[in-house]
Amino acid sequence: MRVLLGCAAVLILSCTATSMQDKKDETIDAKKLVGKWQPNDKKTPLTIEFAADGKLTMTIGEAGKDIKMEGTYKLDGRKLDVQLKFMGEDIKEKLTIKKLTDDELVTEDSKGKEEKLNRKK
Repeated sequence: MRVLLGCAAVLILSCTATSMQDKKDETIDAKKLVGKWQPNDKKTPLTIEFAADGKLTMTIGEAGKDIKMEGTYKLDGRKLDVQLKFMGEDIKEKLTIKKLTDDELVTEDSKGKEEKLNRKK
């Protein structure tokens, strides 16, 4: 009986691990990424716009007093490589998309910091 329970436990754990690996390798629908996104907290005046052609615009601040940065992005599976230009400097960041729905985008940067964004309506 103990052997049977042990085998069942191993089977359950291996299925769970396989399921988690499948989720990690799952690709993201790039069409869902396209659009304007804002931080979840609404306190930070930031808008990130992903265009269908791989271009990216980040606007910080309020209209008339805003700073714009332009760049590109590349989506590979769940990995999002972002490159921006600001005051002559190249800024590069590698993000992992943790969640992407029609209304929510959750990313994790290379340092493990998680960012939640909502689609701007």
